[in-house]
Amino acid sequence: MQVSVENTSALERRMTIAVPAERVESEVNKRLQQTARRAKVAGFRPGKVPMSVIRQRYEDAARQEAFGDLVQASFYEAVVEQKLNPAGAPAVEPKSFEKGGDLEFVAIFEVFPEFTVAGFESIAVERLSAEVTDADLDNMLEVLRKQNVRFEVADRAAQNEDQLNIDFVGKVDGEAFAGGSAQGTQLVLGSGRMIPGFEEGLVGAKAGEERVLNLTFPEDYQNLDLAGKTAEFTVTVNSVSEPKLPELTEEFFAQFGIKETGIDGFRAEVRKNMERELRQAIKNKVKNQVMDGLVAANPIEVPKALLENEVNRLRVQAVQQFGGNIKPEQLPAELFEEQAKRRVVLGLIVAEVVKQNDLQPDEARVREMIQEMASAYQEPEQVVAWYYKNDQQLNEVRSVVLEEQVVDTVLQKATVTDKSVSYEEAIKPVQAPAAD
Repeated sequence: MQVSVENTSALERRMTIAVPAERVESEVNKRLQQTARRAKVAGFRPGKVPMSVIRQRYEDAARQEAFGDLVQASFYEAVVEQKLNPAGAPAVEPKSFEKGGDLEFVAIFEVFPEFTVAGFESIAVERLSAEVTDADLDNMLEVLRKQNVRFEVADRAAQNEDQLNIDFVGKVDGEAFAGGSAQGTQLVLGSGRMIPGFEEGLVGAKAGEERVLNLTFPEDYQNLDLAGKTAEFTVTVNSVSEPKLPELTEEFFAQFGIKETGIDGFRAEVRKNMERELRQAIKNKVKNQVMDGLVAANPIEVPKALLENEVNRLRVQAVQQFGGNIKPEQLPAELFEEQAKRRVVLGLIVAEVVKQNDLQPDEARVREMIQEMASAYQEPEQVVAWYYKNDQQLNEVRSVVLEEQVVDTVLQKATVTDKSVSYEEAIKPVQAPAAD
C-alpha cells in the first residue's frame, strides 16, 4: 500500500492512498465466494452455482462493497502508519478503481492540533471565602416563605405584590392583535410579567373596576410586529388578593421533606443546604477563572469537524430545553458557534493537561463527591449505591473530578488571591461582559 500526505492547512491533510490490485481482487473474490454459498439461481442447487455465473451476476455489487470496506480499512491503516490523529471522518475522492487495477483514492480530513499547554504562571485567580451567617439563614427562610406564598381575596385597592385576576383586550391602531387579549388571567403586580407600565397602571385599582392603559411596546420587544408601537389595553379587574406568607410550622417543614424536627431542625437543614451551595459556587468560580486563563494562554486552532459536532449538540440541547416544533438543524449555527468553540478548545486543553501530568481520577474524591450529592436526598446511602451500580453516571462523576484535578494542577503555579466576602456575593452568578 502506497501512502502520501500533503498538509493543505494547519490542520487539514490530503492523503493519497493506493491499494494494490492483488488485494482488491482478493477482497472481491472473497465476497463472490461468500455469495456463491448462499445464492439462489434457477436451474442450480444452492452452493452449486458455477463461479462464472456468480461473477457475471454479482461482481459489480461485490466490487462496490469491496471498495467501501477497502477505503475504510486502508484509511485506518494509513493514519496509523503516518501517526496521524484524525478529528473527524474523511471526505473521500476516488481516483482509480478499474477492474484489474489498483484502487487509488484521496482522503481529505482534519487532525487534532498538537500543542503543549503552558502559561499556568500567567493565570490570576481570585478565590472567595464566605460563611453562612444567621442573617443569611433568616433571609433564606423568608425566600422560602415567599416561594410558598398563598393569596387571599382582599376588599381594598390593589398594591404591589398583590395578585389580580383580570380580563384585558389590547389594540394597536384600533385593531385587536394576536396574543393581546386574555380572560381570567392571574397577575402579580410588580412581577414584571407584562410590558412596562401595565402592572404599574393597575396599582390602586379595585375589584370590578375597568382601566384603560395607553402603553408603548419596547423597541426590542420579541414580537417585531409590535416593537415600538403604541397600544391601548382595556383591563377589567375581577378580584384583588393579598399575599399571605406561611408560618414556620411542621406543615411548612414537611413540604421540604423535613418532619418532626421543629424550627431548630429545619434551620439546621436549610443551613446545610446553603453551605453546600456556597462550596459549589466558590468552586465553580475558581474553575471558571482557571479555564478562562487556560484559553487565553493557549490559543489553538479548532478542527471544523469538532466545532460542527459541538454546534449540533448545542442545537439539540436548545430544542430539548425550549421545545416547540422546530428541528435542531433549523437553528442558525451562528447562535452557538462562540459557545461551541470555547467548549471544544477547553476540551482539547483539559485533555492535554491530563496527558501531560498523567492524571487519573482520584477515587477517594469521586466517592466524596457522590456522598456530597447524595446528602441532599432523604436516603443518601441508596443514592451512593445507585451511582456505583451505573457505570455511565459514575464515569460522569469521574470526569468532573478529573477536571477538578486539572484545576488543582493549574492553581499550584497560578497567582491566587484569597478574598473574604458575604454569602450573597459568593453565590451571585458572574455577570457576562457587555457586548461592544
